[in-house]
Order: sequence, then structure tokens, then C-alpha cells
Amino acid sequence: MSPVEDTWGWARRSPLHWLKHGPRPDRLVFRIGCSMRKCSLAIVFLLTVISPLASIAHAQWAPLVSDSGAAKRIAWWREARFGMFLHWGVYSIPGRGEWVQWQEQIPVNEYAKLAEQFRADHYDPDAWARAAKNAGMRYMVLTARHHDGFALFDDPGSDFTAMKSAAHRDLVAEYVKAVRRAGLRVGLYYSPLDWRFPGFFFPGIYQQSAVEMRDQYQRQVEILGRNYGKIDILWFDGGANEWLGFGGVEFSGSGWHARANDQPYRGKFDWQDEKTVAHLRELQPQILVNNRTDAPADFLTREGDSAMGEFDNVHPWELCTTITDGAWGYQPNARVKPLAQLVGLLAGAAGRDGNLLLNVGPRPDGSLDPEQLKRLSEMGRWMRANGESIYGTRGGPWLPGKYGVSTHRGSTVYLHVLRRPADGVLELPVLSARVVSARVLHAGQIEFKQTGNTLKVTVPESGADASDTVIELGLSEPLPEVVKPISPAIER
Repeated sequence: MSPVEDTWGWARRSPLHWLKHGPRPDRLVFRIGCSMRKCSLAIVFLLTVISPLASIAHAQWAPLVSDSGAAKRIAWWREARFGMFLHWGVYSIPGRGEWVQWQEQIPVNEYAKLAEQFRADHYDPDAWARAAKNAGMRYMVLTARHHDGFALFDDPGSDFTAMKSAAHRDLVAEYVKAVRRAGLRVGLYYSPLDWRFPGFFFPGIYQQSAVEMRDQYQRQVEILGRNYGKIDILWFDGGANEWLGFGGVEFSGSGWHARANDQPYRGKFDWQDEKTVAHLRELQPQILVNNRTDAPADFLTREGDSAMGEFDNVHPWELCTTITDGAWGYQPNARVKPLAQLVGLLAGAAGRDGNLLLNVGPRPDGSLDPEQLKRLSEMGRWMRANGESIYGTRGGPWLPGKYGVSTHRGSTVYLHVLRRPADGVLELPVLSARVVSARVLHAGQIEFKQTGNTLKVTVPESGADASDTVIELGLSEPLPEVVKPISPAIER
């Protein structure tokens, strides 16, 4: 069979295969010898399926900032540990996720009509802020504009905004005020890419379109940085040269192919991220920026439950994930993840020295889904009992293991026992400081024993938390803030 036929046969595999194995852009090469019709189909296939997935796989790790104020600027964020993400826009109306326009290939003009239905009748950002605060979250990040181009804020240069929708409101302005009233830190999400511009997909031949998209990016970042008072976080997504061309449909002597995952776009167009972010920092000197542009960032981003990754107490990082199984934008009847799973994600991130940004998807009218609210309330109860083992801690001293993770602050170590040993005795290597006390947090003392190079801690069945049993260890002396992590394995 021809390479095109072989590729299309590969593409017809089940969705489960795609989810498990992902695309193989290195296998997807289309020879010059194919017919015009087949080559056109191949390009469409690359754009609609391969390129988005390949681009998501790109590293997107911009260098971290190195200025003298970087550590002080991010100190509050490290201490906060837990934040709320909110994906809300006109994509909430069909209720099939924030990528519905792309996944279903809805024409731009047809998709734009959703703005006529976007009334935000029950939008109450004070209720959002209360839900976040009650859940134990200390900062919030709202999608000011996603890849579809619809802005929740007022931009006189665009016709696709909340001000010009049925809502006729600057929803970002109301959100910022409500979050501040609640005493939480204010974050905004912004995507430079815009599916309405052909220049995003082919920035070379549609360079004027690409430049217009960049002008919009720079204008809208200026608006967000200038018009809403102090903004604590601007959470970029979909920018940087890795995303240009949606991962890249390229042609060479060997045929059509997707750009290799480790190769950013190298054409004549440039986002000018460093210029744009530098200007943003002039407007907002204390703002934190993530690493999804080509400009130096304050923190790194990991996305999805499976991206928890390794321990890292050198680079500030955050895991963002969803409270439900499925998309980030609203989906009716989406399964809400169990409390134990969400607690495990929060403890897992803190124990690896990172933050958790947990996403909820408001309904089209702006209200929060009752089942998601219920789970947030349960998270809040857990945090009120165990928050001291999360807030203001650093990861370690023991690396994550089968038992769970550990966090520490001063002369206190918190063991997050996510899996109780079968015999109820947790064995760990001893620390440089002696353990002088052990108890289940806010409960009674428990047995422990140090002999040689081994610390043995008894994890009681009664009083154990099905989500995460937190054990507080008192030490004879404080540990350094940034520890050299220790493997939890015992050397025999």
C-alpha cells in the first residue's frame, strides 16, 4: 500500500489507541507522488488531528527568570500551594468542552453566533470566590480569553467580547473585584493564539493575518495589565513558537509531515513574547508569569493528573488539572473525581514541592455545578483539618514513594500516608535530625522507633483517613528550607 493509505489505516485505529499511544508524527510522511486529492486530505488530517496533539506534547518550557527579585516575588505563591482554575466562555453553551469549535470544525461565523446566547444571567463572581476560599484555595485564575478568541473583558478593538455579547458586561472587571474582596490573589489566563486567524496555522504565507493576531495579543495583554488594578498572575497558554502552525504542517523533499516535537517554528514570523511580557512586567512589576511563552517565566506548568512528575524543589512549578473527568470547559453530568483522588493530587504536588491549580467549569449562565461545589466543600473540610501540612511547606525530606509523600516546615515533618502499610508500620531512613515526637495530625500520639538507619512509625487503623492520613513528626532541630531529598527506601 502507499504511504498515504498506510497512514490513513493507522488513523482509523480506535480512540483508546490514540489516548494510550498518541500520534507518531515521525511515521506520518506523505510522498509527493500522491494525488492532489489525497495530499489535500493528508494536510487536513495533519491539521485536525496530528498537529494539535503533537504541539501539546512540545516541551514549552521557557527559561526561568533570574532577576534579583524573583524569589521574593514568588514567595506568596509557593506558600499558597492551592488555587482554583476556571474555564468559562461561549464554549460552555454547547457543553462539549473548550475545544468544541476545533474538534467539531465549527465555522468561525457560525461559532460567533454563540455570543448572542451568552447572557451570564447567574454570573456571581463573589460566589466563585467564596467557593474557592471555602475549599482552602488561595488564588484564582480565570480564562480571560481562550483559543476561540472570545474575550470576557472589554476590548474596543475586537467584536468578539463579553461586552458585545448578550451579556453586555466586562466579566473580568467583576471577577477581579470579587476575588480581591475575598482576600484571594487574582490570576488571569490568556491565549495568544486565535483559531479565527489563518495566520496561526500558516504564519508564512498568511503573514499579514499572523501579524494582526500578534497585534491583538499585544493590545489585549496591555488591556489586562493596565485596566484592572493589580494582577498577581498572567497564565499564558497556546503561545510560544512551539504552537505556531498547530505543531506545524511542513513540506520537504520527503513530502508532507508534522514538525518534530522538539522543533519550534523557525519561519519569518515571531510572537515577540519577550517584548510583550517585558511590557507587561513594566505595568505589573510583581506579576507572575508561567512558561507557556518564549519569554522568561516565574514558574513551570505541568498539565493533567498523569503529569504529576518528579520531585523538584529547585524550580517553582504547578500542576493544573480538572475536578471532573473530561474537558476543562463545562460538560453536563461530567463525573466529579472522588475526594481521595483530589486530596492525593494536592498532597502529591505539595510533597513534590509544587502547587495544585484545580479547574472547575462554570455553566453557561455563570453558576457553578452543584456536584463540583459539593466536592470543593469537601476539599475545604479536609484542608481545615490538614492545611498546616500543605500551606507554607516545602516538599520532602523524603522523596515520594509507595507510602505517599512528605512535606516539612522548620522542625516539623508531615507524612502524607496515602497507602497504609499492610502491617501498619511505615519504615523510612532516618534524618539528620532526630524525631522526638509523632502523632496523627490533630489526634493522639503514635508509636515510633529509631534504630540504626531506620525510623519506624506505626500508622494506626483507627483514626486513619481514607484520603490521606497525615502524621506530624517533631524533630530535634529545624531542617533547611530546601532539603536534599532522601529516597524512602531502606538500605539493608
